[in-house]
Amino acid sequence: MQIPFEPQLFGYTINIHLVLEYLAFFVAYRYYVILRRKSADAISSNNRLSIILGAALGALIGSRLVGFLENPVFEFSQQNIIQLLNTKTIMGGLFGGLLGVELAKKYIGENQSSGDLFTFPIILGVFIGRIGCFLSGVNEFTYGKQTSFFMGMDLGDGVLRHPTSLYELMFLMLLFLGLKQLKKRVTLENGDLFKWFMILYFTFRFCIEFLKPNVFYVFGLSTIQILCIICLLYYRKTLLQIKT
Repeated sequence: MQIPFEPQLFGYTINIHLVLEYLAFFVAYRYYVILRRKSADAISSNNRLSIILGAALGALIGSRLVGFLENPVFEFSQQNIIQLLNTKTIMGGLFGGLLGVELAKKYIGENQSSGDLFTFPIILGVFIGRIGCFLSGVNEFTYGKQTSFFMGMDLGDGVLRHPTSLYELMFLMLLFLGLKQLKKRVTLENGDLFKWFMILYFTFRFCIEFLKPNVFYVFGLSTIQILCIICLLYYRKTLLQIKT
């Protein structure tokens, strides 16, 4: 199979990344519905719906905002503006969704932690989306720097690069299995599972950003890395509990 993978259907080229992105939303939501049916959710259906709406709105704004901040310097042209409107990142979506949830819960007066039910569906959704990124190769700005590492791959431009999407796929599988085992073996407080997902995933993304050819830096760090630091500071209380 050649990367970028661009299948043809009735003479039209299929955007495999877009197809898998929509599939990720559908499968993740269906998985969430199944998990909620099997669990004793302390949050009412109406409040849960408000939380989901808050997460969706926050994710929409956050993904676009952070996507823009990854490269805020650009020439104003019709093509660049269209590209800007289509730019998004899962990191901004996750953190924006987190803030959207907290604002929604404050508005409706919900005090229960709500993230645990979303944890595994989110991981599954990100996993499916990252398959699309990997198959898109250099058509999506998720590829890595040029490398002589044994896992280097030609992602469509004739250059051996770090397949960072593939690295992330392997990490997400380990994260999914690891959190499943943690849930089985350790008595966690409500909300802790989601907190550890965010901490571990954002830590991973901070590290893997060093393998990407970013073009915009602040204090030697990319926008994603700065967001990762903000997220880890947000969960500093959970991190400090490790020492106690």
